[in-house]
Order: sequence, then C-alpha cells, then structure tokens
Amino acid sequence: MEHIELSKIQMTKDPRLNERWVQDLLADNPALLGLGDLVLHDRERPQPRAGRLDILLRDPDSLTRYEVELQLGATDESHIIRTLEYWDIERRRYPQYDHVAVIVAEEITSRFFNVISLFNKFIPIAAIQMTALSLDGDKVSLVFTKVMDHTMLGTEEEDQIESAPADRNYWSARTSPGILELVDRIFSLVEEKDPDVELNYTKHYIGLARMGVARNYVSMEPRKARVNFYARLPQSEIVSAMIEDAGVDTLPYDNWFGNYRVILYGADIDEHRELLLELIDLARKDYTESWG
Repeated sequence: MEHIELSKIQMTKDPRLNERWVQDLLADNPALLGLGDLVLHDRERPQPRAGRLDILLRDPDSLTRYEVELQLGATDESHIIRTLEYWDIERRRYPQYDHVAVIVAEEITSRFFNVISLFNKFIPIAAIQMTALSLDGDKVSLVFTKVMDHTMLGTEEEDQIESAPADRNYWSARTSPGILELVDRIFSLVEEKDPDVELNYTKHYIGLARMGVARNYVSMEPRKARVNFYARLPQSEIVSAMIEDAGVDTLPYDNWFGNYRVILYGADIDEHRELLLELIDLARKDYTESWG
C-alpha cells in the first residue's frame, strides 16, 4: 500500500481559492460539513440592518436550521460576532425552527476555541475547521473537521424562499434514479381524488397547483432513497391511529405547518395504497373547507 503525502494549502495565499468557491462546494454538497444529510435553503441571505448570511442549511427530517458563516484563514472576533448575530436574527424571525450557529474557518486557534466553548454552553454552536490539500496538478480537496459539536438547548407560514420555483430537471439532478418516478406514482393517487391538479415544483418540495395557483394540501420532498410525503391535516387521534395501525414509517407530526409526515420507499406505494388515498382525500376536503 503506497502512502501519498499531501501538502496543505493556505487558502488566503492562493489566488485560485476564495470564499465564493467554498460556498459553491457546500451549496452543491452540504454533507461535506459532516452535520448530517442537510439541504441548502438559502445563500448570501440578506439580514435586516446587517450583512448577508453565507449559507442557510436545513434538516428536512426535523425543524432544525443551520446558520453557517465561512472564513478563510484563522477565525477572529468579527467572525464569531457575525456568526452569532446572524443566528440570533434568524431564530427571532423564524422561532418555529431550532437554530444552530455554525462557524467554519481554516484555523480555529486555542484562544477562540475557548471563547466558542463558552458560548456553546448557552447557544447551540458548532465549530468546523477546513483544510485545503493539494492533489495532482490543479486539483484541491477540502477536508472539514468538526472540532466542537453543538448542544441543542430545546426543541409563519413558510417564508418566501420555501416556494422559490424550480422544475423537474432541478429535482432530477438532486435525487437518485427512480425517485421522481416514485413521486409520479404518489401523484397518480392524488389524481384519483383530484384530477384537476398538477405537480408544482419548488426548490424545497414538490407540491400541487390548480390553474397555476398553489394548492398544497399534500406535498412531497424527494430524498436520496425515498420520498417524504406530507398531508396537511389537523392532528387528531383518529388520523394518528390510522397511520400507526398501517405500520408505515413516519416522522414526528409537524405542529407548525400542520403536516402528517410519512416516509415512503418504492414498495410502500402499493402496500399502503389505501392509507395514502385516505390521507389525500382527508387533506383535500379539509383544505377545501378551509380555503375553498
């Protein structure tokens, strides 16, 4: 087994590397940070009476958002303050979510590591050190190392970025082969109950529309190997028992948006066909009674 020694690059001294390049990498593949199977929610996000948040990530399986601030070189006072300021702004604007501040830098010195550790006792904050390694020719590899994990301190209708338009090609590039066919199979059940709707593609979920107007009584979020199916219904003992009796995999009920959340793999569509049809019909009727 041959060992190849890689050389470390100081990113601040290399004209080929900049913060925008790192942003692009993380926007395309948030998993590089090692924080889980997260998805991009926004980048360069304007902050009221402040600057712009580098990257906003979210966990589609929970109500957690990650406010990520990048810095080439060593972290400093302004980097820490900016990270905490943007985290605080976002949690105040969207209190329905859990928020985690994420500070990313080439170097987190012992002095500032101690400072961040003090904040970590009261604020959910993670510190990640990034290292650029030179490969053959012009190839560069970024390695992200979590030097301090966050501590969660606790557990408005979707903001505008949630409904940013997309198309089928957008999702084809972000999911595994066959996942959109799974979406189509679920949608065919919707059509049995409501033949006038069509799929409405956005950047964070696939909902429904009628004559171009959103009608999201059910929506779907494609993942790498499954689809998260959401039925917008008030939580009730009857519906909860119906889902539990079916034995289908679920995520916790979303109290803020009022969604039952069901995890569906390929075989689940046929196995739980009657349950899905019932949820679709109940959600459609409830939506019609509430919104017309």
